[in-house]
Amino acid sequence: MGYNGITLKKSMTVGKLYSIHYFDYMNNFSFTGESHNFWEFICVDKGEAEITRGSETTILKKGEITFHPPNQYHNIKATGGIAPSLVVISFDCRSEGIYFFRDRILKVDETERNLLAEIIIEARRCFNCRLDDPYLQNMPQKKPDMFGAEQLIKIYLEHFLIHLLRRYSNPLISGDRLPEAIPQKATKRKSDIEIFRRITDYLEANLSSHITLEQIGRDNLIGRSQMQRIVKEQTSLGVIEYFANMKVTAAKEMIRSNRMNFSQIAEYLGYSSIHYFSRQFKQIAGMTPSEYASSIKAIAEGSF
Repeated sequence: MGYNGITLKKSMTVGKLYSIHYFDYMNNFSFTGESHNFWEFICVDKGEAEITRGSETTILKKGEITFHPPNQYHNIKATGGIAPSLVVISFDCRSEGIYFFRDRILKVDETERNLLAEIIIEARRCFNCRLDDPYLQNMPQKKPDMFGAEQLIKIYLEHFLIHLLRRYSNPLISGDRLPEAIPQKATKRKSDIEIFRRITDYLEANLSSHITLEQIGRDNLIGRSQMQRIVKEQTSLGVIEYFANMKVTAAKEMIRSNRMNFSQIAEYLGYSSIHYFSRQFKQIAGMTPSEYASSIKAIAEGSF
C-alpha cells in the first residue's frame, strides 16, 4: 500500500519583504509620514514613541507593537522623553489572518522578541546595507554568508506573526479554532529563564553600582557556577561581561536623550573615570561615545 503525501496548509504566508530596520532615535527625532501598499509593523525595543495611524495618535511603550495595513498613512516621532530603539519590518501578506492585527496595539513576549532578533541577525547575513538607516527604502541583496539566511527570515517572520496571533486570539479563524494557551510544567528550562530574568532585573536595578559575582549570587540566592551557566546559555556572555553590555546600552540611551554629558553619564553608571567609560564603550559598541553621538545625530538629521 502506497503512502499518501500531505500538502500542509499555510495559514500565514509572507510574500515580498520590503524593509527590515533596527535603529536608535534621538529623543527629538521625527519621521515624515508615509503610506504604501504593503504591511508594516513597529515594535518598541526600548523607550517610547508617538505613533500616528490615519487620524489616530498614540504612545507606543517598550515591548509594544502596532501594525499599519496597506495604504494607511502613518508617521512616528520621539516623545522628547526616553529615546526609543525600534524594530520596523515591512512586508507583503495576503493571508486572511493578517487582518487580525489591524488597529491593534499588542505586547510582544520573550519568544516573539527572540524571533525578531533572529530576523535581524539573518538580515545582516544577506543584505548589503546597514539596518539602522530609517530612510533606506531598498535593501540590496548580497550572497548570504550562511546557507538558508533568506528562507529563515521568511520562516521566522511567519512564526512571529502566527505566535503573536495565537496568543491574542481565541475566535474562529477560517473555520479553525486556535488552541488556547496550555500552562507549561515547571521544566528546568523554564526555571533557568526565570532565574535569568531575576538576575537581569537585579543588574538593571544596580546599573549605577560596581558589583561582584559574589554579591550578585548572594543577593539572588544562587551559586556562582549556576549563575554563570545560565547567563552564558541565554546571552553567550559571562555575567560581568553581560553587565558591562547593559551599562553601554544604558549609556547609548542617555546619549540619545541628550540630557547628560559624557562625564555625567560615566559617573551615573558607576565608572571610576571618563577614560575607563570611553574605553569600555568603544570595546563593546565599536566606536567611542563621541562617534556614537555623531552617527545618531546624522540619522536624526537624515544625512546618514
